[in-house]
Amino acid sequence: MNTTKDAEFRDFMSSRWSHLLRTAFLLTGGNHHDAEDLAQSTLARVYAKWERVRHSENIDGYVRQIMVNVHTDRHRRRRVREWITARVPDVATSDRTGRLADRDVLLTALARLPARQRAAVVLSYFEDMSQAEVAAALGVGLGTAKSQVSRGLAKLRQDGALHGLRNTDALTKEEAR
Repeated sequence: MNTTKDAEFRDFMSSRWSHLLRTAFLLTGGNHHDAEDLAQSTLARVYAKWERVRHSENIDGYVRQIMVNVHTDRHRRRRVREWITARVPDVATSDRTGRLADRDVLLTALARLPARQRAAVVLSYFEDMSQAEVAAALGVGLGTAKSQVSRGLAKLRQDGALHGLRNTDALTKEEAR
């Protein structure tokens, strides 16, 4: 690549890094290290396809699609990170502020969703994408995207841990559509 294209990519990367990291954080179920890895892997693929990406009508949509695909690929290849042990590990303590505690509960609930449902819910509600955009980003039909979002929301609503959240407007957003 020439220096102009490299500079374009560098500017894009710098301006979108925090947004990509946030989306990756939500897709990975709240694991900061996995989110950084996902965002970096996404940018590596974007760089390799930069010529095609930069001429796209919707660069952010193109990059989100790449991120979802990278996440799906990583999830398929993921090795089990848990080890059976006789010793109980230290119990994590939640942050003492209500907002962070709510976030922890929501991230845990999101992490319990299957990967495709989690991706559909994150793209729809945290990225504020339309159902057609979610379908395009996931590479599925509109009906499949709708059912993934619907099933994911149903599981989140049934999750007893979410009943205590202070702001549950996000879970009823679908009814307003």
